[in-house]
Amino acid sequence: MQALAERLETFVTGRALEGAQLLSFSSLKTFSPRVEDLYGQTLNAITRRAKYLVWAFAGGTRIVVHLSQAGRVDVEEPPKTTRPRGSVVRFIFSGPSDLGVGPPVAVGERAVLVREYGTQRKASWWVLAPGDDGPLEGLGPEPDSPEFAELIRTSTSTRRLHSDLRDQRVVAGIGRGWGDDISHRARLSPFASLGSLSAEERERLLAATTSVLDEALALERRRTGGLSEAKLGGRFAVHGRFGQPCPTPGCGDAMRRVAFESYEMTYCASCQTGGKVLADRRLSRLLK
Repeated sequence: MQALAERLETFVTGRALEGAQLLSFSSLKTFSPRVEDLYGQTLNAITRRAKYLVWAFAGGTRIVVHLSQAGRVDVEEPPKTTRPRGSVVRFIFSGPSDLGVGPPVAVGERAVLVREYGTQRKASWWVLAPGDDGPLEGLGPEPDSPEFAELIRTSTSTRRLHSDLRDQRVVAGIGRGWGDDISHRARLSPFASLGSLSAEERERLLAATTSVLDEALALERRRTGGLSEAKLGGRFAVHGRFGQPCPTPGCGDAMRRVAFESYEMTYCASCQTGGKVLADRRLSRLLK
């Protein structure tokens, strides 16, 4: 999401919002301010908070976009008139662009199309008045912040580690995918709790969080354009790689998984749990 925010900022920042085509009625979660109130206003910046894209306009109003699990973004120049399957909203921008050489140059319109693959249709967006944090309220600290480091070093949480890492109210912006990779690199059981970790294990967790996310951001920054692929697998070293060899040099054991109602967690028993196989309802049913 950070790399996507950076790409979109380069694409449309400094332009005026000329239109917003609502292509999925249920995706807009606010009714005031109206998005029409932003027409003609300049987009000052696109940033990220947790897994939300935050579009800041000159008047202080913000548009916040959450792509959910299967949301994707296309950039269009010029804007298209088609309505691809799963379309959520199309934001159309226009206005002068200062290229840094000579006087400002008039440029054509550009658009950002949010679309959603799959069937859940949970991608959403909000128009927030100044001072209104909407869905951003109550989010935990970012994983590169001093507050996050303090949390990891002092937490007495008894929840499973994978639960805390994917809970946006505890830490914002990790989620289950990178949570699997972080736990694996830190050589920690996803079923351990923060409160049970030693000081050395907590420092391993902090170091793993930094390195995994830094490497992921460097990789995503090499992507061009939007984020339109239907499937974004292959980014993770561990997550989603059940049955494949563990990537730890010298290990190579088959990766295992724990299935939950709507997702699964991947881990290496040899590297993370001392060889113990974690309880999995799917495996338990097979053994009955």
